[in-house]
Amino acid sequence: MIVILLGPPGAGKGTQAQRIEKMQGLVQLSTGDMLRAAVIANTEVGKKAKGFMEAGRLVTDKIVIKIIEDRIQEGDCKKGFLLDGFPRTLTQAKALDNMLDQKSLKLDAVVEIQVDDRDLVDRIIGRYTCTNCNQGYHGENLKPKVDGVCDDCGSTNFKRRVDDNQETVSSRLEAYHCQTAPLLPYYEEQGVLKVVNGMVDIDDVSVQINDVLSSLN
Repeated sequence: MIVILLGPPGAGKGTQAQRIEKMQGLVQLSTGDMLRAAVIANTEVGKKAKGFMEAGRLVTDKIVIKIIEDRIQEGDCKKGFLLDGFPRTLTQAKALDNMLDQKSLKLDAVVEIQVDDRDLVDRIIGRYTCTNCNQGYHGENLKPKVDGVCDDCGSTNFKRRVDDNQETVSSRLEAYHCQTAPLLPYYEEQGVLKVVNGMVDIDDVSVQINDVLSSLN
């Protein structure tokens, strides 16, 4: 199964991606993580990506698609994978489709987590992660079971993203609506778009997504 998770910043994509990985047995693929791994491994495409990153430039779509192509050929992706944070634009979506088509693969579902913009600022400003295992938390909506202790690994060290502030969030939301929102009609036309209500409890969002994906099996 091949799944894309869409939604504006703060919609909870990272949290839900981790849960889908466990519930559905899919491999969560983050383009940021894959880029860093390719650079560290010093692969051919990693060398190209490193040049852009060191120059302070955005890595080209062609390089990102190649990194995804290389990654999905690894054994752990045989059962399927979940793309979190990619594609972001219609151009990237079409390039991804072309690559998958060349591999005789196709998207099974594009899950959009629908949320209200006004709720996102509070969500983003309040979120933080475990420094050790990157498990996500929120100051109001998703606290550790034991205050100050990560549920997953027991670490007591946490971090917040420096760009999780109102000004930056507003800018990212604007970028999402301008660039990424046009993906929705594109995938709806393909018949793969599935919409879930992201305004409910995190566990309820997980149930919705799991129900959608389980119906495809």
